[in-house]
Amino acid sequence: MKSTLVVLAAGLGSRYGSLKQVDTFGPSGESLLDYTIYDAIQVGFGKVVCVIRNSMKEDFVAKITTNFGNRIEIAFAYQTLDDLPDGFEKPELRSKPWGTAHAIWSARDEISTPFCMVNADDFYGRSALDMMCYQLTTMDNKKEHSCMIGYHLWDTLSNYGSVSRGICEIEQGYLTKITECKDIEIVGDHIHGRMGNECIELSKSTIVSMNLMGFSSSVIEFIEAEFILFLKDHVQDIHSEFYAPSILQSLIENQCQIPVQVTDSPWFGVTYSQDKPLVQSKLRSLIESGIYPKNLFKG
Repeated sequence: MKSTLVVLAAGLGSRYGSLKQVDTFGPSGESLLDYTIYDAIQVGFGKVVCVIRNSMKEDFVAKITTNFGNRIEIAFAYQTLDDLPDGFEKPELRSKPWGTAHAIWSARDEISTPFCMVNADDFYGRSALDMMCYQLTTMDNKKEHSCMIGYHLWDTLSNYGSVSRGICEIEQGYLTKITECKDIEIVGDHIHGRMGNECIELSKSTIVSMNLMGFSSSVIEFIEAEFILFLKDHVQDIHSEFYAPSILQSLIENQCQIPVQVTDSPWFGVTYSQDKPLVQSKLRSLIESGIYPKNLFKG
C-alpha cells in the first residue's frame, strides 16, 4: 500500500503578493510544488492530492496533470468556505480559508492510505520526503497514528521579514508539545519571536515544524471531531483558523506517540517576494550538482 502526498495549495499568498504556489523558480518553468511532486515520485509515494481553491482550477489542474499525470496518480480536492460539518454554516463576512487542518479535511474523500501533508510553496528536500515515506509504511492505517519531520529553526528563516513556526518539544524522539510562535525574525545576533503576548528568544537549533506531518487515514475522523469542537468556539470569528499543529497537540493529549525525525535536508521557501532570487539560486546549485535535471518534465 503506497502512501499519499497531500499538497496544501489553496493559500492566498497575501505576503508574497501573488500565487506563489504556481510561481516559477526552476529553469524550465518549474514551481516549488513541481520539485516536491518529482521527489515524491522518486521516493515511492503512490498518489498526490492537491488541495486548491475553485478559482485555481482552470490553470492548476491542467498544468499538474500534463506534467505528472503519466507518472503518478493525481487527484484534486477543493477547500471551500462552506465545506463544514453538519450543523454549521459559514459566517456571511468570512473570506479567509479555515486553515491547514481544514485543508486536510477537505481532501478526505481522496485519502485512504497513510498520508503526509506538505505546503505547495515550500521545498522540503528529497531525503526528508524519503524519511517521511518510510515512516508512513510502518503505520497501522486502521489506528490513529502520526509522525513528523522536523527542521532546525535557523534553516527556515527569511531575511526579509518575520515568519510563524510550530516550536517543537521532543523527548526521546517523540513530540511532547508543539506551540505556534509568531513574528519570528533575526534581530542582530539573536532570534526573537512571540508566543501569545510574550516575546521570547529562540535558539538557532530549535526544532520546528514546517508542516511535513504524517498521519494514518484513520486520523481524518479525528480531525473532523476536532474541527467540530473548534467551530463551536470560533465559527463566528471570521479571522480564526484551524491549524494542523493543533491536531498533533490533540493527538498527544489523547496518548498518541508521535515520532519525530530531524532532517538536515535543505529547506527553503518563499514567504516574501524578495525570497525568490535566493530560492532560484539554491535550485540552480542543486541542478548543477546533479540532484535534479534541468527540466523536470522530460523523461
